[in-house]
Amino acid sequence: MRTILFCGGGSAGHVIPNIALIEDLKSGYNCVYMGTDGIESSICEQNGVKFYVCNTPKLVRGKILKNLTLPFKLFSAKRRAAELIKEIKPDLIFSKGGYASVPAVLCAKKLNIPVITHESDLNPGVATKFIAGRCKKVLTSFPSTARKFENGIYTGSPMRNNLFIKSRAGAREKLGLDLRPTVLVLGGGSGSKTINENLRKIANKLCKDYNVLHVCGKGNAVEENIYGYKQIEFAADMGEIYACADIAVSRCGSNTAFELVALKIPTVFIPLQNRASRGDQVENAEYFKNAGLCEILYERDLTPDSLYKSICDLFKNGKIKAALDVSDIKRGNEKIKTEVERTIRRQF
Repeated sequence: MRTILFCGGGSAGHVIPNIALIEDLKSGYNCVYMGTDGIESSICEQNGVKFYVCNTPKLVRGKILKNLTLPFKLFSAKRRAAELIKEIKPDLIFSKGGYASVPAVLCAKKLNIPVITHESDLNPGVATKFIAGRCKKVLTSFPSTARKFENGIYTGSPMRNNLFIKSRAGAREKLGLDLRPTVLVLGGGSGSKTINENLRKIANKLCKDYNVLHVCGKGNAVEENIYGYKQIEFAADMGEIYACADIAVSRCGSNTAFELVALKIPTVFIPLQNRASRGDQVENAEYFKNAGLCEILYERDLTPDSLYKSICDLFKNGKIKAALDVSDIKRGNEKIKTEVERTIRRQF
């Protein structure tokens, strides 16, 4: 059985798409993972994926002094990656980007191992730009992104199959929601303080007409006694969460955005917009907005009143629902799997 080494991490946004692909490939390939001892380690453990630790330094935006030791730490990480790759002997390395993927990709060419990477965002991140020339193929979630690379191929975004097969009635019952429409609120992997705070100020008013299902991030739940307001710190099964949603309010990380659009859930995106961000969420949100598939509430305009109005207006917005109904955005897994298999076959 051929072996595929997956890498990428630092956030759930890099790991969960890899897990989605592993679920589709594991019947025909030995799929293992290399990353840091952070979130990717725990997610792989939860999903029964064999994991190898290779801690990698992260570029800290706007912090020059913190980045001075980066080359030395990267050299150490690259040496560790080479040791592990020689032990694993993969037939292909699949990178989902992020700083955790860099050491494995840097080692691959010298060890004569082909690499495929996948870029989720509309405009490529630093890691993808750095490793693209070392890859056989750069797969992308957005069509226009592929055109930025000589080896770019548009495939769409990888998504877990179980997001699409959950029973709405069963999910409502399990989560304790009544038959009123449900507003799903997502603040990203670690939760958004500003979204959480603004939502809670209008939760009582919203819950007079709707259920509010609030995925607020680990450690961010607060004591509330509002009928119809349900807090979840972390959802292990996002399929159940999505199945309940009539509309959503969400950050605009690429993976979540593609899931919401593919599931045809009308959404108000509140893209992350601060100095720690490179602006990718704003670009993602504006892409979907220009396609008529969402609304945007910019963080600078976020108040309890503007959030309440955006939610109420979205329920009345038939144009977005109609555009979602005819949208052809779906799981990119099959196209990605095809490129993986072609690349492996060409090695033998």
